[in-house]
Amino acid sequence: MSEITVPAMGESITEGTIFKWHVKEGDRVNIGDVLLELETDKVNLEISAESEGVVEKILRQEGENVTIGEVIGQISPQEGVKPSAPAPQAEAPAAPPAAAQPAQEAPKAPAPAPEAGGEGSNLTASPSARKLARERGIDLEQVQGRDPIGRIYHDDVKNHTEGSKPAAPASKPSTPAAPAVQAPAAEYGKPVERTRMSRRRQTIANRLVEAQHTAAMLTTFNEVDMTAILDVRKRRKDAFKEKHDVGLGFMSFFTKAVVGALKKFPLLNAEIDGDDIVVKKFYDIGIAVSAKEGLVVPVVRDADRLGFAEIEKEIVNLANKARSNTLSLSELQGGTFTITNGGVFGSLLSTPILNTPQVGILGMHKIQIRPVAIDEERMENRPMMYIALSYDHRIVDGAEAVRFLVTVKELLEDPESLLLEG
Repeated sequence: MSEITVPAMGESITEGTIFKWHVKEGDRVNIGDVLLELETDKVNLEISAESEGVVEKILRQEGENVTIGEVIGQISPQEGVKPSAPAPQAEAPAAPPAAAQPAQEAPKAPAPAPEAGGEGSNLTASPSARKLARERGIDLEQVQGRDPIGRIYHDDVKNHTEGSKPAAPASKPSTPAAPAVQAPAAEYGKPVERTRMSRRRQTIANRLVEAQHTAAMLTTFNEVDMTAILDVRKRRKDAFKEKHDVGLGFMSFFTKAVVGALKKFPLLNAEIDGDDIVVKKFYDIGIAVSAKEGLVVPVVRDADRLGFAEIEKEIVNLANKARSNTLSLSELQGGTFTITNGGVFGSLLSTPILNTPQVGILGMHKIQIRPVAIDEERMENRPMMYIALSYDHRIVDGAEAVRFLVTVKELLEDPESLLLEG
């Protein structure tokens, strides 16, 4: 009998949610077959079979939260499930006593309280906090955490008042639980649909709130005359495509302009670590991509060392992975500055939110033909784009942020300078 366990998924990820089982009990599997898809805070991971046999038992279902190392299923080497059923029962007490114990105790009185507010809820809690809550019969929904984004830790459960330990008080929240779900529909008086947020959507929500709570965020604006870039693309796009087998888009120009500006204003390429400012001497630029499960920000590494074609190829590669849900954790971690393009959806102006712990993010927008004063006597219609820089005022002064954005504007309006400055 072999166990299906949750593998280690990166130093910052301790748990995930079972998104979808690709097999069912009784299915025959070979080594390498995909068993299930696990949704984490950042990416979805496929867990494959490490042995061949028959899926004997599925211990955790779709939608349930699981932790690293947890046993979520069993594979039997036998050909059929029926004959091998007695064997796992005989082995269960000796092989995985810790996993078997909660399953047997689940119907008992103390267990419903942790389950109601524990792993089946939207609450985010550390594995040690969940374990302690189960041991003490505490409903995690009743625990007051100190984390600004709502995560419950071991000490929060440990310091919880004694009143939540007995089974009777813990069961009280479960009484109004059903009405609470139905109440909005009754209030609306019309049909509604309630859908649980995915783990990634919860993480995005928490990170955005965290950014606004922890950073002194401001946004400054400018506009770019895109005439020169559009002219370069018009003249060069066919030859560029033929030579490099990739289109010449806008993102390579903006990535190069950002790198050039970061070299002049290094505090925009920094982060705050306690009382220290960590200025990064490398340029790993995050490119925000809208995927089905939510916004992700894969990173173009060492953008200062890449040419236009290399940047375009890397962005296309990362965007395709994001939309097919095949990004690795390493491709999402460690960015130093982010670029987001709301213009592809028609946005004319916006104030992007920081991708913490970064202290700067550039927002691109829709190109719009607008009348521009060339001098005191002449007006011309030009392709203009508003750009926005959101920054952390704790370490970046307003004057520095404004000059950074002006530098980006100047580099974009003179594309040839990007070869020298970017």
